[in-house]
Amino acid sequence: MSESLRRLTLPLDREALKELRAGDACLLTGPMYTLRDAGHIRLLAELEEQGKLPYDLAGQTIFYAGPTPPCAGRPFGAIGPTTASRMDFAAPALYRAGIVATLGKGRRSREVKQACVETGSVYFASVGGAAALLAKCIDTSEVISYDELGTEALRKITVVDFPVFVGVDCYGDDVYDL
Repeated sequence: MSESLRRLTLPLDREALKELRAGDACLLTGPMYTLRDAGHIRLLAELEEQGKLPYDLAGQTIFYAGPTPPCAGRPFGAIGPTTASRMDFAAPALYRAGIVATLGKGRRSREVKQACVETGSVYFASVGGAAALLAKCIDTSEVISYDELGTEALRKITVVDFPVFVGVDCYGDDVYDL
């Protein structure tokens, strides 16, 4: 586990992800996408239908979050990580299709860890219970698709110094096992 803070610019490439180790503290800056349970079902259906990721998602990071409405001049009043294991049904297929990283809270399944190793992807973990504070790291937000899903819509957000830890690295090491 690294003692230094890593500043990472999104989108990330899999070559850069090889330098990360489970437990590394990172600050993310750049574009990423939010998506939750119902949105994952829709995205998997589109992936199956089209044979590739839609919406320019290849090479991107998906943040498992359901943001609240705008507040205090910011895109969201609060935005915190959702329990990542709820998206374990979709993560391996999305990694194989080109998603390079996911972000949530809590442990991931053995299948997700194996997919990280197979594809060179990572899972970032964030702290739950700090959604109002994390909202201060969001610069912009735009609904890309599934607007009818409300908080589970696919959104492109821009983050600035968004704090995370490497939860599962591309070698399959898990911060929860350290």
